Amino acid sequence: MKILALDFDGVISDSAAESFVVALRTYTRMRYDTKLVQVARGIELLSPEALRRHPLYLGFLELMPLGNRAEDFAVVLAILEAGIRVKSQADYDAQRNAQPRTFLDAFHTRFYAERRRLADGDRSAWLALLGPYPDFIPLLRRWSAQVILALATAKDHRTVAILLDDYRIADLFSDGRILDKEAGRGKRAHLTALSRRLGVDFSDMTFVDDKVNHLEDVAGLGVRCALAGWGYNGSREHVRAREQGFLVCELADVEHLLFGDA
Repeated sequence: MKILALDFDGVISDSAAESFVVALRTYTRMRYDTKLVQVARGIELLSPEALRRHPLYLGFLELMPLGNRAEDFAVVLAILEAGIRVKSQADYDAQRNAQPRTFLDAFHTRFYAERRRLADGDRSAWLALLGPYPDFIPLLRRWSAQVILALATAKDHRTVAILLDDYRIADLFSDGRILDKEAGRGKRAHLTALSRRLGVDFSDMTFVDDKVNHLEDVAGLGVRCALAGWGYNGSREHVRAREQGFLVCELADVEHLLFGDA
């Protein structure tokens, strides 16, 4: 392995609470007649700890693995608002396809504007929603001299840079190794750009993501795929990942599974 490419949310950053808050703000400001407006007002008053116990957040968390980009948060909230049961990726995709493309595109754009407004308005409160996975950070520093560390993320570069600095690992990722949402709509585009940029074959790359659909998207390139089991997934995704021959890692065994006894 020459490159260890990592998704950011659900691998390095425990960011679901922040995504939920921003998504709910965006959704209720675009669909002002939604019944989630009153729920959103109550959630805004909760502490981060109480927010993570809220039923709407827990439902959001369960459906997160089935999406890909910021506009998928709108799909998740629409499903939860309607009380629709989603049991599979196919069920989710059908609900996504039912949403107007113009609405999803507009949501994607406004989501990032709302995120910036939240971050700039109260930086400490915003960061309280975005802690790192602390057990994973030392691993990255231990191996940073042996492999090239890179990010392949649907997050925006500005937010990633702020959080890497807050997590004290900004020095491990140069700008040329951070592929953000502008690199393309899927992780295949991110890894292709990374391979070309650094001149490294796909067979020498390992990609860690917490979403099975992202790993399925890039597997055909020939990269080694690993599911971050500590991220936003569960037994449904673990079974799918193992069926595809992907590594399924937990924080307790990820170092051994990625690097062996080296």
